[in-house]
This record gives sequence, structure tokens and C-alpha cells, in this order.
Amino acid sequence: MELRNLVTFIRVAELGSFTGAAEQLGYSQSTVSFQIKQLEDELGCMLFDRINHLITLTEKGRELLSYAHRICALTDEFKESLELDKECSGHIHVVTPDSVCEEMLSAHYIDFHKKYPNISVRFNTADTADMFAMLDHNDADVIITLDGHLYSKDRIIAKEQLIPMHFVAASSSPYAGVKGLSVRDIIHEPFIMTEYGQGYRRVLDVELAKRSLEINTVLEIGRTDIITSIVAQSNTISFLPDFVTKPLVDSKVLCYLDVRDINVEIWKQLIYHKDKWISKSLKAFIDYVKAKEF
Repeated sequence: MELRNLVTFIRVAELGSFTGAAEQLGYSQSTVSFQIKQLEDELGCMLFDRINHLITLTEKGRELLSYAHRICALTDEFKESLELDKECSGHIHVVTPDSVCEEMLSAHYIDFHKKYPNISVRFNTADTADMFAMLDHNDADVIITLDGHLYSKDRIIAKEQLIPMHFVAASSSPYAGVKGLSVRDIIHEPFIMTEYGQGYRRVLDVELAKRSLEINTVLEIGRTDIITSIVAQSNTISFLPDFVTKPLVDSKVLCYLDVRDINVEIWKQLIYHKDKWISKSLKAFIDYVKAKEF
């Protein structure tokens, strides 16, 4: 059985397209079709149903996909074992929310690059649902979520931490220094928030809905640096993780509002798929993040 045929099979299965697989692998479509036919002839079964130009895995195709991932992972592991004496190198794809991406790049990337100059890291941002879809399709090596506590038997939580969250306003806000605020005291004020339905914004909205409340959102944007900048210069309020706002609170640009009657638990979690092969470069990244303040 040709390993390259298995690689092609995996790509067709993930993309649901012979054409897409050919483009990604640099083959012609006829080559991809030939390789899949070779596999089907060798195994004596159909791997894909081809109906009205739609490509879907058969039952045997789904069974083979699991084996194919394991074979390719073992092959990569063996190749890497041949290079134990070489410097750690490779490519890692990390997906996070915007705020985590900004914080990790500004606080940790230079140090990581100094330790592992031959590891290239690609960061993308996405919401939690898209992150998990990318993990399940092997489009991301590891994700870092900022959401409610998330668990699945198909995913490994390499590290997690409960993240302090606060309602924040400009230091000149009339709510600055007021003790024992209720969320009802501020709910009518203009809010600048991250996108609806994503991460900690979604968790907050769920908690407010339990009280039949809804925030008065005047602007939604994923960039927390922009949110904090606007809040500092206006009468608006936001709800953000402390790792984003603490430097601005310490410098008295922003202030935390003492809202005591709502508890929103937000977790930062470093997650990868249980079937993911952990390369030397990916292990180096995971170990680095686990050793640092999360």
C-alpha cells in the first residue's frame, strides 16, 4: 500500500473534493482519482460515494480514515526519530481568540523564538466553535480557548486556568470607586464588546439572560486593544479579561467596576486533539506554554 495514496485519501476525505485535494497536494485531478482507485482496488471496497458530484466517505472509508491518520502519524514519528540529534525545527499552527493572540505574541513570542529559532509558528484567530472544527479536521495543531469550561473525550486539555474578568470603564467614570454595584446599575450604559456569540461574551450573555437582562451594545469588535482605547476615552463600559486590562488599570487609565451580583467563570484552555501526533516542535510549544504564566 502506497503511503502517498493514503495521504491523498486523507486530503480528499477532509476536503470532500478530488479537485481541492489535487490543488493542495500539487497533483492533477486525474492523479488523485487514480490514487484513490488504486486504494479501492487494493482493498477491494469503495471508499467514497460519488453522487451528483458530491464526495462522501462510505462506511469502510470512514474506518480506513482512522487507520490512515495513525499510519501517517507513525511514519512522521519514525522520520523524526531519525533526526534526534538535529536541532528542533518544524511548523506549528496555533488558533486563539484575538485577545489571547495579542497577549501571547507581545509577551512570549520573542522569548520562544530565541529558544527555538527553527520552529515557525502560524497564529490565526477564530471563535471557539471554529477552533474545534479546525482541530477535528487537523487544520490546527493546538488551540487556546477563552470561554466557559470546555471538555470533550476527543480532546486533550494540556493546561487550563480560571481567568479573572471585570467590567471596566474609564478612570473618570461616575462608577469608579463605587462599592457594591449591581449589574442592573450599569446595564443601561453603552457597552463596547467583543462579537456576539463568541467566547466570554457568550458566557456573559447567558448569565444575563438568566436574569432577563441584556447589555446595551453600541459597538462590537474583536480587537481588545481598540476596545480598551475607546473605553478609556468615553463613557462606555466593557467586560474583559484582567490580562488585557490590568496594565491600564495599574496606570489609572481604566478602572474595575465593583459589580458583585454576577459571577462569570471564564477559562483559558490549551487543547489539542487526542489523535494528534505530537511532533518535537509541537511538544516544545506545548511544554513552553505549560511552563509559562498562562
